[in-house]
Amino acid sequence: MTRRLLLLTAALLALALVLRPSAVTESPQGFAGLGAEAEGYAEAGPGQPLRFPDDHGPHPDYRIEWWYLTANLADEQGQPLGIQWTLFRQALAPPDASPVEPTRPWHSRQLWMAHAAVSRGERHLVEERFARGLTLPDAEARRAQAGAVAEPFAAWLDDWRLNSRVVDPAGDTFEQLEVSASGEDAGQPFGYRLTLTAEGPLVLHGEAGFSQKSADGQGSYYYSQPFWRVEGEVELDGETHRVSGRGWLDREWSSQLLGPTQQGWDWFSLHLDDGHRLMAFRLRGGGRDGDDYLSGSWIAPDGSLTPLSGDDLALIPQQTSSAAGREVPTRWRLQLPGQGLDLAVTARHPERWMETAFAYWEGEVVAVDHDSGERQGEGYLEMTGY
Repeated sequence: MTRRLLLLTAALLALALVLRPSAVTESPQGFAGLGAEAEGYAEAGPGQPLRFPDDHGPHPDYRIEWWYLTANLADEQGQPLGIQWTLFRQALAPPDASPVEPTRPWHSRQLWMAHAAVSRGERHLVEERFARGLTLPDAEARRAQAGAVAEPFAAWLDDWRLNSRVVDPAGDTFEQLEVSASGEDAGQPFGYRLTLTAEGPLVLHGEAGFSQKSADGQGSYYYSQPFWRVEGEVELDGETHRVSGRGWLDREWSSQLLGPTQQGWDWFSLHLDDGHRLMAFRLRGGGRDGDDYLSGSWIAPDGSLTPLSGDDLALIPQQTSSAAGREVPTRWRLQLPGQGLDLAVTARHPERWMETAFAYWEGEVVAVDHDSGERQGEGYLEMTGY
């Protein structure tokens, strides 16, 4: 067994021990343990203003957070490609579990997990990496194997990096980013190096950045940058493709993201051709009277946001496909009566299964008018718990 496999096995065991349901209480904990009790951690709730650039960085008092980038791209011939870059931080113990933050990696309370993927046609190449955190003085924080810092912004695991390209100390650290990753899936190498330029503002979802996820009040702090213009190179099959397109970056952190009975979600991010953006999700369970919990954001071209509740939004699965032996809904009807929108949203290809430690479906989608079939936009769909 190789050293890399040993490290991966150890990391997976650590993650499983943290997130597995308790054998003592056998209480429901939601998908991947995200509905488990959060005693000892900070709690997300309304009324806490987000602060920038500080909130671009990590929040170790909370149990989980992520930096999540997807992009819909096209190469020189106009052929569509999709990329994903994600960094997750998972606390292994509450911040007050020890009076002193450990300074050795295997004593650290922070576990980091990263996913990178490239999709084109039937191809969907994925790699996953793990690391333990390492607490260092601010001036040395970037020496850690994995981590994030707020200013100038950087988030990384090994050589997979998402970092600011802004060199002016007075500039907006999130105005221009660069993302890079390279990996291998079943012996097939892939990678990308892309620049991201913001062409609109950050948007704060829910109530000024607090995004409720169940009728009982669980939720997260959640903001996005849905206005990225993306340019760069993608490597696939030994060839380098010049690409351009649009990207979407999500930032969330919480200690109890879900209600204990919620077993997964269906999440959409759409770039519409008229300049609007739409974020919408359905959490299965956790709504009034045991129904699903729906929420979303209608984002105007200038970045102004209209919150959407279950009364404003319908997400209706219409067709399933087999992906990695599971039946998942790959064609949906999205209705926003207040915006006069009725969309059919379909996966470009059903095989976008992420066979990672916590497996899920993540892939590109195309949106058309439900009745006329006229193209309306494109984006990404994530589905968990199937």
